[in-house]
Amino acid sequence: MDGPDPRPVAPPSPRELGEFIREQRRLGRLSLRKLSELSGISNPYLSQIERGLRRPSAEILQQIARALSLSVETLYVRAGILEPSGADRSLTDHIRRDPWLDDEQKRALIHIYESFRAAHLDAESLADRRRWA
Repeated sequence: MDGPDPRPVAPPSPRELGEFIREQRRLGRLSLRKLSELSGISNPYLSQIERGLRRPSAEILQQIARALSLSVETLYVRAGILEPSGADRSLTDHIRRDPWLDDEQKRALIHIYESFRAAHLDAESLADRRRWA
């Protein structure tokens, strides 16, 4: 049988999203307090997000993405708000499955890739705003 799988996919749990955000914060060598400062989100609320006790809104995810230098799209995909594009999913899946890389190397490569994507998306967004201004 060809075509997409008709079964619904369960959205990622708040815990998985929180663990990803914590991992990205640690990769960026940021304390929870510093992330709070950079994002404008309270320290207790960020802590609850990281522990999977809260599911953040799209706006909160945008603030966290900016503070972590990630693409907003990355966090939206992680939160189940957006479907991953084939290219993004494919590259990060390959990195995660690579038996020659340890966990720290995998996290670093994914972080670098996502930060380059974020810079490119930010540049495109700026160009679009200028075009329509």
